[in-house]
Amino acid sequence: MQYFKDKKVTVMGLGLFGGGVGAVKYLASQGADVTVTDLKSAEELSVSLELLDDLPVRFRLGKHYEEDFMNVDMLVVSPAVPDDSRFLQMACENSVHIDSELSIFFRLCPVPIIGITGSNGKSTTTSLLGEMLKEAGIKTWVGGNIGISLLENLEEIKPDDVVVLEISSFQLEYLARIEMSPHISIVTNISPNHLDRHKTMESYIGAKKAIIRYQQEDDYAIMNYDDPVLRTWEGESKGRHLWSSTTKELEHGAFLKNNEIVINHNSTRTVISCSALIKIKGIHNWQNIMAASYAAILMHADVESIKTAITGFAGLEHRLEYVHTINEVQYYNDSKATTPEAATAGVRAFDSPTILIAGGYDKKVSLHQFAQECARNTKCVILIGDTAKTIQTLIQSIIGENIKPEIYMAVSLDESVKKAFEVAGSGDIVLLSPACASFGMFANYEERGKKFKELVSQLNTNESTRMQANVV
Repeated sequence: MQYFKDKKVTVMGLGLFGGGVGAVKYLASQGADVTVTDLKSAEELSVSLELLDDLPVRFRLGKHYEEDFMNVDMLVVSPAVPDDSRFLQMACENSVHIDSELSIFFRLCPVPIIGITGSNGKSTTTSLLGEMLKEAGIKTWVGGNIGISLLENLEEIKPDDVVVLEISSFQLEYLARIEMSPHISIVTNISPNHLDRHKTMESYIGAKKAIIRYQQEDDYAIMNYDDPVLRTWEGESKGRHLWSSTTKELEHGAFLKNNEIVINHNSTRTVISCSALIKIKGIHNWQNIMAASYAAILMHADVESIKTAITGFAGLEHRLEYVHTINEVQYYNDSKATTPEAATAGVRAFDSPTILIAGGYDKKVSLHQFAQECARNTKCVILIGDTAKTIQTLIQSIIGENIKPEIYMAVSLDESVKKAFEVAGSGDIVLLSPACASFGMFANYEERGKKFKELVSQLNTNESTRMQANVV
């Protein structure tokens, strides 16, 4: 760790999600001479800057300066920075060592790491596994792409502890450069995502595959058997491949039988009976639960602790999150559904007639199958953002459907929520599940989800006031 002392380090991309702040705090604590550069302004980064008060750090905000990438010993890069950045090229040309927050943590972490990736379900699986291990009495550190840097906790992590990390495709690109993979890797699923950055599906899959590529013979890869892409990954690493499935009984692996989770591992059959008490909706969450349970079993968590964690888990904010019931209409916030596949899973989680609010930033992925889901399984679709026209055209072009949903275009989330309130009837579901990122309308999916909940709360307040006035 003394490597960083007195080194000139530029942190490129402070951001708002924890990784940049964690890197700056750690490097400063190790005696590095730290400069932070970000294209965002101090006002935009105020939340992160408040966490760095009183640290001996230089801030260069609003633009990048060439000297910060040339006359330094190390550049620590946010995973969000694209590979074709001219400033990265400048650092390479000046023999500056390029690293990332997560890669530094991997090299220095004193205990084996459990890593979770996938196109959808990463955060839920990561959080749920953390709860299972904690319930079993295992000291567990949860972080990574979920928004928590564990770099500053390195000295607190003890040999018997467990680290659970959510890892994005962008982070895996940097992890591949140091040729390291987690001791236990979970891959939830693979579907097109971030093609605006990765350009091709092959490149995206290649980035994801880094989570197993450098595993050794005593490592494990838990993968979703129901995903056709993942079934082709067997043999791609030295680690032992383990499978989970919601559709097939597995002689070796985790599966569903009579609404119970069954795990056949090393000639031992473990049954987790919890289906009637699960709070999170959708078959995709069964997949997340099984993968987390399998990893917990590998870490010697007991069945009762796993069951307690599952039945007590109410889900994460912005992930099929129940908001309110107004006039017998339930409102759900699924703002984290930033891919067509995630939004499709959100729609399928409900049996009741669904009014769907969707649309947003165009990540250059196909929306055709999502449009098919909208055409078949929604009562009404309210579209916003850059992709609104595309989704509308796709829904209208689907041939052979006798019943199609009503389609409305809205200029804002505010207008879309008001429209949903107007068209919803008793027993309906109003679901924000956008299938797209939020950029252009909101800073991120969290801001979008919070705004949705605020708008629904206002509706609830207004409706309560109206009803009280009628009574009077």
